[in-house]
Amino acid sequence: MSELNYSLSLKPVVKEFSLGLNYYEIMDLKENELDSFLQHTPREEIIDWLQWNDPNGIYSDKDSLQEFDNVLEKREGIEIMKRQIFN
Repeated sequence: MSELNYSLSLKPVVKEFSLGLNYYEIMDLKENELDSFLQHTPREEIIDWLQWNDPNGIYSDKDSLQEFDNVLEKREGIEIMKRQIFN
């Protein structure tokens, strides 16, 4: 019987924004730096971060439409992110 070698990576996969910072790094930004970063971040990435940070929240377009009959605007997503990071 041949022996199989399995290589397991113990490093967690860390998501990144298209602008280069990962999901943890943005939490270390100063408020003005975060504001600037988020203004240049696509809405879809803001929603993805919100879902990653708060898996029980209602952020996706599908869930928001079902629950609130509208989608989360980028501006609202930025405000929620800032509250979650700074409060």
